[in-house]
Amino acid sequence: MRSRPRLVVALGGNALLRRGEPPTAKAQRENVERAVGALCGIAGRCELVLTHGNGPQVGLLALQADAYDEMPPPPLDVLGAESEGWIGYLIEQSLRNALPGRAVATVLTQIVVAADDPAFAAPSKPIGPVYPEARARALAEEHGWTVARDGEWFRRVVPSPDPLEIVELETIEALLAEGVLPICAGGGGIPVLRGPDGRLRGSEAVIDKDLAAELLARSLGATRLLLLTDVPAVAWDGRPIRHAHPDDLRRLAFAPGSMGPKVEAACRFVERTGGRAAIGALEDARDVLAGTAGTQVSSRGAAGWSRRRPASRAAAPRRAVPGSRA
Repeated sequence: MRSRPRLVVALGGNALLRRGEPPTAKAQRENVERAVGALCGIAGRCELVLTHGNGPQVGLLALQADAYDEMPPPPLDVLGAESEGWIGYLIEQSLRNALPGRAVATVLTQIVVAADDPAFAAPSKPIGPVYPEARARALAEEHGWTVARDGEWFRRVVPSPDPLEIVELETIEALLAEGVLPICAGGGGIPVLRGPDGRLRGSEAVIDKDLAAELLARSLGATRLLLLTDVPAVAWDGRPIRHAHPDDLRRLAFAPGSMGPKVEAACRFVERTGGRAAIGALEDARDVLAGTAGTQVSSRGAAGWSRRRPASRAAAPRRAVPGSRA
């Protein structure tokens, strides 16, 4: 029996490389150190498991690979593994510096997806930097990309199949049993397909980090899931939602590729485990965990938040609301 509650924390990729910042190693290291500083206040309270996004980083790796004409660019599963090692290294080093004596390990994590997942026919996951529309269209023509609007900008989008199984789950459990803080399933994990003979092979996709975090939390028996990003809470009609039942959130439409997956991940976790999930700003991590900040999602109390909203606010249930990027 565990002496402390188990908590999975997912760090948004754009919280680690902020919009508009140059994608330098220095900028990312500084942001990682800021993120770790926000987490230190909760690291001693629970059995902590960290995961993170990689949208900006995996897109940059893809651009660098495309620039080298001597060989075909690596597939997205290989680039995902590269980004998982890259970001995991920065987080691991920063955690060791901030928490001397704490054992930390980065686990390259394969996650099984289905070959017939409809996401392969409808790319939706934003990766890489943002572009003005004309530049994005030109790059799409040059590289054979699919691009889509992301707020006021455009980004490359790739298939994002649903995560089904964490291959390294036993390894992560073994690390936790030894008191190690694991950094795993980074960037949604490395997407792989399992053949009829059980053999694994990489898949050309990027799994959504928040949905992978939900699978990780559920598979590990975590009681809490924190999705930390670059906005203070889920908003609807310009107002923050502080507490919600999953049924309430499912009546609203949030932007796919940004806040949508976070809301879906929080709802899945609460519905499937009875635990609690929260979405909030990285710098508010301690208060989000305490339940005094962010959007708290739980099954406590009757659903009906959206039905209780004033008519003028409930009249736009299908308008997507921009939120934090992946």
